[in-house]
Amino acid sequence: MVSDVAAQASLTRYAELLATAGVERGLIGPREVPRLWDRHLLNCAVAVPLVPENADVIDVGSGAGLPGIVWAIVRSDITVTCLEPLQRRATFLEEAITELGLTGRVQVVRARAEDIVRGRGPVTSLRARVVTARAVAPLERLAGWTVPLVQPGGELLALKGRSAAEEVEASRSVLERLGIVEVDIVEVGEGVVDPATIVVRAIKAT
Repeated sequence: MVSDVAAQASLTRYAELLATAGVERGLIGPREVPRLWDRHLLNCAVAVPLVPENADVIDVGSGAGLPGIVWAIVRSDITVTCLEPLQRRATFLEEAITELGLTGRVQVVRARAEDIVRGRGPVTSLRARVVTARAVAPLERLAGWTVPLVQPGGELLALKGRSAAEEVEASRSVLERLGIVEVDIVEVGEGVVDPATIVVRAIKAT
């Protein structure tokens, strides 16, 4: 899946950080360590081909950096903003970015997406070509926090589970109201991860 030697080394180092400091600080459960690669790292990595070339990305509710840090490791052409409100997670992200040599292409913004959307708090303006989120909230709620951060003509790439189709149907009116003009459900990573990664791709009007 990841052919670049440097990227493979960085992903391996990131896995080590997740398995040690990530577990110690409560970002990753101890039971997740044996399945870090399949369930988390590769699950995120297989979705990165959906990201347009040279795109800027906002990872909403970044947590331990999934998918934002994985995407930045695999794709040297993109820039990533890890949006994370909790201090302990933001600190881990900043340390990981430094350790992995991603400074300059990846930044951490400590804020809540919904506060940015409502113009509250220290960060009131943040937009990107691509906005992503993984395991944050049902799409009907998630859309209100993420779509406003998508630039006109940009897209939301939400990593979801098997309920993706139901979530899309439940959120169609919300998505339309927020300016989404096209929604697709894309399965990626067949033969690499099992089950395949499911991504809801929502395109915003220009």
